[in-house]
Amino acid sequence: MGILDSFFSNREIKRLEKKVAIVNSFEPKIKALSDAELVAKTSEFKKRLQNGETVDDILPEAFSVCREASSRVLGMRHYDVQMMGGIVLNEGRIAEMKTGEGKTLVATAPVYLNALTGKGVHVITVNDYLAKRDMEWMSKLYNFLDLSTGVIVHGLNNTQRRAAYNADITYGTNNEFGFDYLRDNMVIYKHEMVQRPLNYAIVDEVDSILVDEARTPLIISGQGDKSTSLYTQADTFIKTLHEEEDYIVNEKENASTLTEIGLQKAERFFGVESMTDIANMEIYHNIGQALRANTLMRLDVDYVVRDGEIVIVDEFTGRLMFGRRYSAGLHQAIEAKEGLKIQRESKTLATITFQNYFRMYQKLSGMTGTAKTEEEEFRSIYNMDVVQIPTNRPIVRQDLNDVVYKTEEAKFNAVVEEVARKHETGQPLLVGTISIENSEKLSEKLKRRGIKHEVLNAKNHEKEAEIVAQAGRFNSVTIATNMAGRGTDIILGGNPDFMANKEMRKLGYEDHVISFATGFAPSEDEELLAARETYQRILKEKKEELREEQEKVAEVGGLGIIGTERHESRRIDNQLRGRSGRQGDPGDTKFFISLEDDLMRKFGGEKMSELMDRFGIMDDDEPIEAKVLTKRIEGAQKKVEGINFGIRKSVLEYDDVMNVQREIIYKERRRVLEGENITDEIQNMIRATVDSIIMQYMPANEYEEEWDLHGLFAKLSVVCGIHLNPDAYSKENLDKDAFIDQITTLALKRYHEQESQIPEEQFRELERVILLQAVDSRWMDHIDAMDQLRQGIGLRALGQENPVRAYQMEGFDMFDAMNSLIQEDTVRYVLNVTLTKKEEQEEQVQPAEEPTVIKVRPQDVIPQRKQVVDVTSAKEQTADSSQQTVKQTQKVGRNDECPCGSGKKYKKCCGKDV
Repeated sequence: MGILDSFFSNREIKRLEKKVAIVNSFEPKIKALSDAELVAKTSEFKKRLQNGETVDDILPEAFSVCREASSRVLGMRHYDVQMMGGIVLNEGRIAEMKTGEGKTLVATAPVYLNALTGKGVHVITVNDYLAKRDMEWMSKLYNFLDLSTGVIVHGLNNTQRRAAYNADITYGTNNEFGFDYLRDNMVIYKHEMVQRPLNYAIVDEVDSILVDEARTPLIISGQGDKSTSLYTQADTFIKTLHEEEDYIVNEKENASTLTEIGLQKAERFFGVESMTDIANMEIYHNIGQALRANTLMRLDVDYVVRDGEIVIVDEFTGRLMFGRRYSAGLHQAIEAKEGLKIQRESKTLATITFQNYFRMYQKLSGMTGTAKTEEEEFRSIYNMDVVQIPTNRPIVRQDLNDVVYKTEEAKFNAVVEEVARKHETGQPLLVGTISIENSEKLSEKLKRRGIKHEVLNAKNHEKEAEIVAQAGRFNSVTIATNMAGRGTDIILGGNPDFMANKEMRKLGYEDHVISFATGFAPSEDEELLAARETYQRILKEKKEELREEQEKVAEVGGLGIIGTERHESRRIDNQLRGRSGRQGDPGDTKFFISLEDDLMRKFGGEKMSELMDRFGIMDDDEPIEAKVLTKRIEGAQKKVEGINFGIRKSVLEYDDVMNVQREIIYKERRRVLEGENITDEIQNMIRATVDSIIMQYMPANEYEEEWDLHGLFAKLSVVCGIHLNPDAYSKENLDKDAFIDQITTLALKRYHEQESQIPEEQFRELERVILLQAVDSRWMDHIDAMDQLRQGIGLRALGQENPVRAYQMEGFDMFDAMNSLIQEDTVRYVLNVTLTKKEEQEEQVQPAEEPTVIKVRPQDVIPQRKQVVDVTSAKEQTADSSQQTVKQTQKVGRNDECPCGSGKKYKKCCGKDV
């Protein structure tokens, strides 16, 4: 397979080289253009696309224009390999490019090309810092070429988000894009939406976003109403148990379960007869989550405590995931474990996986330094292959064999010795750990040796860019957890650009001025031009300062990488390695491993111990270094990668069932949101609801005497506003078909009466709002029901039944039932509303020609939860205006006291004519 891979890879590179040669052929002609003529090319390309040419037709010339503009505005000309990467991205594929090859610049050519269509291009990054940095940096190029840019980061309001999405090019994080999609499908008015249709996306660090984060779905949730006391009880109980006797921990499967003895103790503790009875499932679930929190979730590894709250640590990047919470009560169980205030469990309002969100784009591409190991997953889930782009300069970095020790203590001692030895030579070192706990342990050991160093982990991630930018300085030592500064280059001897920017801030220059000063765009503003001169002077000084240091660092071997543990994923190890050896720089990498490391203990410990015994390694401090060990370790990593792929595939299989339903709901919702007249649809709902109610109380498989006419007429009264006397009907002489026609006619008559009592425009809007909110309410309940179904569906495998198939079949039955409830809720509210005027609170009259927007608060028309709907007639921009209120009429029983206050029964007072 290696020979075949190499053959196809070489053939692909030759194809790309030919395309780049065509791009290069345009360069002399494009170079001769003035700035104004170069900018005019954007309008020319747009016209050509409108006249029938395709993006691929204009690619060579457009790429050449982008390259020339970059040279003039940014001072950077794309290398040929960067053009190759851009072509791959335009084809909807993944470009694997080594660290330091300039992926940020690579994206500009396909972004510019696809933005010419006017449909929008999204550039998606892993965090807010990179999104803002890349937008500010590259917007100089795009703005010069007469294209607009925007950025989506946390904390923006709807107006700002809409403006950013309407730009030609929008930068942002995967979370923000996904949450905006979900929120757009929860709004009641079209003008509240922010996103345009999903056209083209380039995903930076595509492996991190589409693979590492794919196990965690995006969830928008609301406050639940479940008590939190059970979490505390469960935690108290778990802390009384003993491993092996009361519970078993399986680290390979990342699972822990109670033994038979543990179950018996649980039954006695909670005072129940059988913990596995369905009535006790909630207690059993909470015990399970408390057990997981206490045995598998580790402080400073999986989470940290910050300001009295549990904050999740991203296992792949080491960054804190503010605002994210573990689902299914696990977060509350950890809060109980750590003795913190337990927040109420949330209710899911909307959810989607990253896989299904990103598959909605018309064209999807990505770039990263490490994707080849996951190519099978990219192919099967996203239909994207991986193309390895050659480096601009040959890699001279040395990747040394792993060194394995018997104990963790011996390993860390060896790491400290290695750091001390290299530190004496002045070689800059980046030491990678996989947890905050290990980074702090190593830091303490280095402090005791008197070795000055920086620590970069989730607890001080704010300094990430600054620490990483200077990690290449002579004699520097940097410890980093999984987050070796993705997006920030480590330049040997130090980063002069970063130092110059820092100096400009010290001088009091604002960010937008610095942004201009770092570019080459023309301007007539004397203040900005003066700032640019200052920046260039400082930059020149910094480069001079660092030139000698860069040579010294190169002489001592470049950046040294020391890995203190192998990660479960080979990609994360490769990312750490890739920090060294950028653009032909020297460097070396070496991993230190112990048999007590999590990966080795779970997946390779026994065999590795046998190998060490075979090599005669008895002393803990004596290492073994051989290729066979490195292969064994990679084999263990492949096992874990296979398990994780299976988990992600399982998540997707289940979400695919929900995704079909979600697409149906969102498509229909969007149609209503667009303002389509739904009168015919409402009337069809009335017919279907009447038919369903009658079949419920007069089933075809029951004899006439078993029909429940009293229940039927009560239901028709509540839902359809039809009041009939059941005693006036004889079951024996009742023709069901004729009866259905009669009730349907009465219900439709009621509908037309409602229609005539309310101004048509407002009634149409009322129908639309009621339907949307009935959909939202029932869809939220359906998400919860499907989640509960999924939690228990795995047990079907014990009965030789495919759980996913069972989930699919039962899920669609539940979906049909939900649709019936949506129809019934909509009919009930449409047929039972009356219009009453409220006194105007403000003496404001809107001009007649202004558009009218009827605003209904989402919480006010939720079926079975609210009785009053406030409908405001106003301009979109005006908050205080005249109001009208649509009130749900409360049905009064004939024998109830009359609401007029007479003291008589309703049937003998105001209701005598009903």
